Amino acid sequence: MNTEWSLDILYKGLDDPAYEADVKVMKERLESLRELVKKAPELPEREMAEQLLKGMEQFMEVTFRLMHYVLLSQSADTENGALLAQLNRLNQLLAQYTPVESAAKKCLAKIENVERLAEESEIVKAYTFLLKENKNSAKHLLADEVEEMAAAMDITGGGAWENLFSYLTSTVKVEYRGENRTLSEVRNLAYSPEQEVRKAAYEAELASYEKIADSLAFALNNIKAQVTMLCEKRGYESPLAMTLEQSKMSRKTLDVMMEAIEEYLPVFRKYLRKKAGMLGYQNGLPWYELFAPLGKADKTYTIEAAGDYLTECFRNFTPDMAEMMKEAFDNAWIDFYPKKGKQGGAFCMAVPERKQSRILTNFDGYFGSVGTLAHELGHAYHNRQLEGERLLNQEYPMPVAETASTFNETHLGRYALKRAEGEERLNLLENDLKEQTQCIVDIYSRYLFETAVFEQGKEKFLMAEDCKELMLEAQKKAYGDGLDSEFLHPYMWACKSHYYSSSLSFYNFPYAFGNLFALGLYDKFLQEGEAFVPKYKKMLAATPCCTVEEAGVMVGIDLTSVDFWRKSLAMIAENVEEFCKCS
Repeated sequence: MNTEWSLDILYKGLDDPAYEADVKVMKERLESLRELVKKAPELPEREMAEQLLKGMEQFMEVTFRLMHYVLLSQSADTENGALLAQLNRLNQLLAQYTPVESAAKKCLAKIENVERLAEESEIVKAYTFLLKENKNSAKHLLADEVEEMAAAMDITGGGAWENLFSYLTSTVKVEYRGENRTLSEVRNLAYSPEQEVRKAAYEAELASYEKIADSLAFALNNIKAQVTMLCEKRGYESPLAMTLEQSKMSRKTLDVMMEAIEEYLPVFRKYLRKKAGMLGYQNGLPWYELFAPLGKADKTYTIEAAGDYLTECFRNFTPDMAEMMKEAFDNAWIDFYPKKGKQGGAFCMAVPERKQSRILTNFDGYFGSVGTLAHELGHAYHNRQLEGERLLNQEYPMPVAETASTFNETHLGRYALKRAEGEERLNLLENDLKEQTQCIVDIYSRYLFETAVFEQGKEKFLMAEDCKELMLEAQKKAYGDGLDSEFLHPYMWACKSHYYSSSLSFYNFPYAFGNLFALGLYDKFLQEGEAFVPKYKKMLAATPCCTVEEAGVMVGIDLTSVDFWRKSLAMIAENVEEFCKCS
């Protein structure tokens, strides 16, 4: 079985003639669209809408292919200068597209009656939701030349700072027990069954951030300053307001979810204190023990065994999920192991032009890595439901982006628990709770931290020490007495890529949303059985073309009700009670 992904479905390398041919096509389609935009205002409404939508589709089709190849290649080889040069080259072309897209959207926003036009045109009918959203968001567009300048400056501004983060965190040398290791390798040691290894890895990790903290603080400050400035220019109330609008999510939904989370924080602290006691700690759990395994934790998996386990597990949900998972393992969709220069963490990227996905992980053989695979394959399953949609209808908002992935983790956890007992059951139960704690409590701390960065960043430049202090304050508020305040993680802002994006802010609460929404969905599955699956698939397919609240309604869930979120959190609380009865 391949341990690295294959990108040959896109290109066989930067020297593949098809790559340069597509760059030429990208330029030609950009120029054609630019000319079309110039004459669009003089065209009949239907012709204008159809030609602009088709032109944007054609440009993005070739752009996706090129960008997916370079981004995927660069994520597995961040030190490759040729890939960075190509990324910069493509970003410069995209910067030229920005004002063209802006002008096209302004033309499309002038459609008087989208529903009426949809009755006359199939492509307009397919893009009805997009066009309605466009009419609303067009008010935030700047003058075309300003949009072009903002996109161009982002290449050497926010985008460059983001690249610096990726480069520094993937290449920093971590001195661990006399050896130089990658950051990903050392962070994976947090799951080691040996307490001395976990603590030494934690200390080595924190020490490594000291080498790059000042640079990362400059990156963070400048990215957030750019976001804040553009938000103000575009007329958004705040970066959070912009994120919610982009997420197709109401502030009410966010507020009631956070209200429920705050109510249930004591439940998570109860679990953490219990775990601390089981490990022999008196003052709460030290950070380096958050991922310490309990129970029977010596079982490891080869990638072949992980694939077999996952396909068997998900065949009990729906056969097409299991078949897709087998396809992913057999056809080199996944880059498994950590290595020098490879990006940390895990992600899934859709490759819609080939009706596939690609998944990056840093697999270590423990059950947690099997869970990570299930999570990322959930994204791939979501992507698969969109394969019949038109190209511009395949981008779903952040909150529901984590729904299918977390649903998979929930199903995997329940499947494993049913087949375990004794020490193995304790291990699986605790694995679930520590992941739930990350998705709820740690995400809450990250939300608090990013809120504080945006607020305080308006008044001063946040040095590394300021960032550390803000992170510690957020962790204390979220974790409370569940953690030992002497052993927190002041550098969590330095290891999470989600903070370092000039185009995506507050990529934290969507994880809590996805987790709790998935629990609610899974409860529906338990109640309805096979009858739930078609509704679930239909909902996933609809996510790019509806609000998150409308997606909830499709499966009988009211996301604006605090009681829904409480019910999902109560499912976690049941597991906490079972865990606390363990000796």
